[in-house]
Amino acid sequence: MELEGIRWHYDRHELIADGIVHGIGVVLALIGVTILIFYATVWTTSGQLAAAWIYGLGLLMSLGISFAYNLWPASKVKWVLRRFDHSAIFILIAATYTPFLQRGLDDPMLAGMLIAVWLIAAAGVALKFLLPGRYDRLAILLYLGMGWSGVIASGPLSATLSETTIMLIFAGGLVYSFGVVFYVWQSLRFQSAIWHGFVVAAAGIHYSAVLSCVSA
Repeated sequence: MELEGIRWHYDRHELIADGIVHGIGVVLALIGVTILIFYATVWTTSGQLAAAWIYGLGLLMSLGISFAYNLWPASKVKWVLRRFDHSAIFILIAATYTPFLQRGLDDPMLAGMLIAVWLIAAAGVALKFLLPGRYDRLAILLYLGMGWSGVIASGPLSATLSETTIMLIFAGGLVYSFGVVFYVWQSLRFQSAIWHGFVVAAAGIHYSAVLSCVSA
């Protein structure tokens, strides 16, 4: 089906595979976020707890909306869900940065970066809602730019985060970035399931980074 230039042409087996990948992601995220919030509530500061909540809600929202959008039958509703799905990616990137940057709020550069990533996320959400189906390539560049912007702050971050946390952040970014190849490879069978497999894997790596950050 084609709707305003957007095609959804997955067969039954592809939808089942995509649903399984999403289901695994959502279940693991629910378990992981529950553990994270419990740990942050009992053993961390109020600032880290707030950051953990922001990250956890961003992760669950992104995976949940993606589940609904990708499994919904092609229709006008799916077109609306697409806006939420693509907007949620911006929110997830900013939410993932929040626990790491929160630990360095005393540093003006890290505080400024935290504000910047959320402003870019807000601009991305506006782009997806006000101009749906347009500038999708620009949105991909914004996703990647936001995701790798932490390299700029690698120096200050290394003073507040452990080497393990930084390595996990970097590894998750690599998995996300490599997965983009399958995101744009629309003609590949099971393309959506493969892409979302990379998303779930990268989100799991970044979850480990957040957990190590909060527990440090």
